[in-house]
Amino acid sequence: MEADTRLLLAAALAELRPDDRVLEVGTGNGTIAAALVPSADVMATDINPYAVAAARRLGVEVVRADLLAGIQGPFDFIVFNPPYLPTAPEERVPDWMEQALDGGPTGREVIARFLREAGRVLAHGGRILLLVSSLTGMREVQDLIGAEGYSSEKIRSLVYESEELMVLRIRRFPPERI
Repeated sequence: MEADTRLLLAAALAELRPDDRVLEVGTGNGTIAAALVPSADVMATDINPYAVAAARRLGVEVVRADLLAGIQGPFDFIVFNPPYLPTAPEERVPDWMEQALDGGPTGREVIARFLREAGRVLAHGGRILLLVSSLTGMREVQDLIGAEGYSSEKIRSLVYESEELMVLRIRRFPPERI
């Protein structure tokens, strides 16, 4: 199991509540979703047909979709390990595994799309766990989170090779009181 998967899985297991309706976006081989299934109502998505097949072999209810396309909420808890590695256009390779890592030129393109769409399926009071890398630019990711009306806090981290992997807990800003 990769370091980022281990880190996000530990955070997800600690965050999970028994009555949560859970969505894992970009489930990959389904390791995280499968670990949550015994304790919650779990659904997953992935764009990669091979990942979808692998997750189904683990007993995960998974839909082939680009992020949240066609998904109906609400979900109390969303987990996402996005493609976060900065990838220049000339470095792109038409391969499913490469696509799972390709975060666009800044590493934040997929994260930005996800954050724009997440509010549509996130339940009132819901939480998102998002894995990010120091290579992606933490300040810039936090700016994206704030611009979409969310707040975040780092709940776990791990230094791995030349980067710091971090799990952020994201919630909507509390409504203003009048």
